[in-house]
Order: sequence, then structure tokens, then C-alpha cells
Amino acid sequence: MNLKDHIRGIPDFPKPGILFYDISTLIRHADAWQVAMGRLAKVVRAHHPDLLAGVESRGFILAAPLALKLGCGFIMLRKRGKLPGATVGYDYDLEYGQDRIEIQADAVQPGQRVVVVDDLLATGGTMAAGIKLLRKVGAEVPAAAALIELAFLKGRDRLDVPFEALVSYDQ
Repeated sequence: MNLKDHIRGIPDFPKPGILFYDISTLIRHADAWQVAMGRLAKVVRAHHPDLLAGVESRGFILAAPLALKLGCGFIMLRKRGKLPGATVGYDYDLEYGQDRIEIQADAVQPGQRVVVVDDLLATGGTMAAGIKLLRKVGAEVPAAAALIELAFLKGRDRLDVPFEALVSYDQ
């Protein structure tokens, strides 16, 4: 099955000149959703994770059911101030400014293997920050994965772990 047939491109969203790749059309199609999760499971299983870390917010949609399928735990990497309890954060640079990603302080035990999962890899800034944050709290990060990669933005070049995507767009 060609998963691209189930991903809708929406021009000029969220702003003019951007082509937004919408996964909602894939996840509402039961067969495509099953195929995508099966393929992601195969990619991620090879790295023997203890936990999957979903990147806010569409990464949660993929990582939580994938963790269940693989029999491992799921944790959330969220924007500043969105998690209850004590958190640990990592500040990172954006094209114009800074952002912060956080994790609950007790979410990872030192040495646990955590694979980062998101819906889409664009410039790689958020995923790279997530990897650094996980290492900051003692995790081993053997890999990262996404449903979609915007290869023309070269986001994988910012990652220092193996990365795989199920679908790649060159423009």
C-alpha cells in the first residue's frame, strides 16, 4: 500500500507558502492506519526500546498505540508548562527565537532505551532537542522515527541517531 495515497496535502496552511501534510486522512482509514503502524513497529522494534517518546502533539497519535503494539511504555515530550509535576526541560533555537521541550522528571530511568517518534520530520530542530533532553535525563536514544520526512529540509542531518520515515517528500 502506498501511504502517500492517504496523506492529504493542504496548501497555505498554517500560513501562505506552506504545504501541510495532513495525517488525519491516513489515520481515519483503518487499513492504511494498520499498515502504517505495522511498518513503524518493524522499524522501531529493531532498536529494542523500553519506552517510546512521542513529540507533541501528533507524535502522541503514533507513539502511544505503537508502544502498546510493541509492549513498551510511552512518554510525552511536551511544550513548556504542559506537564504536571516536576519537569526537566531543554531550550533550543528556532529560526526566529527559542522554544522549550519538557519531560516529567521521573519519566525515564537512567539507561532506559527510548526511541523518539513524531508524525513528521521537517528541519529536525524539535526532534534533535527531544533526543538531547532524553539524554539529559539519562536515557539511551538508539533511534528516531516518523511517519513523514520532508527530505528537502534536511532535518535528518541534525540528528545524531539513526532515523527512518515511512514516507518522504522531496518538495
